[in-house]
Amino acid sequence: MQTRVGDLKLIHHLGRPVLYARVEEITADVKPGWWQVRLLLLQVPARQVTWILRDEYIDGGEFTMNGEAMRLEAVPPPAPQIDPQPQEPTPPTRDHSPGGGKVVDLNARRRSKRQ
Repeated sequence: MQTRVGDLKLIHHLGRPVLYARVEEITADVKPGWWQVRLLLLQVPARQVTWILRDEYIDGGEFTMNGEAMRLEAVPPPAPQIDPQPQEPTPPTRDHSPGGGKVVDLNARRRSKRQ
């Protein structure tokens, strides 16, 4: 089994991706060759479920649940983003923030509205 606790999975139902889940726990089931997989379903509201699955189902093989096709697809972690050339931070000016957005002086705006 390649899946580990903390892995992110994309759950497919009837061949379509429907939601993400994080693997919370994997424990041996009483039936040899089967595992109890506790998943945190990343939906609103979040919910925990425990599915009893075999190794190949946990690692992406198709299985059925209530007669309907299901599959857990591994979601790889995002690749680290590396800047080719580190850039010097831009010093903030009166009208711009360090990120480059415009800064509005709300106090000056309120004073001008009162006059």
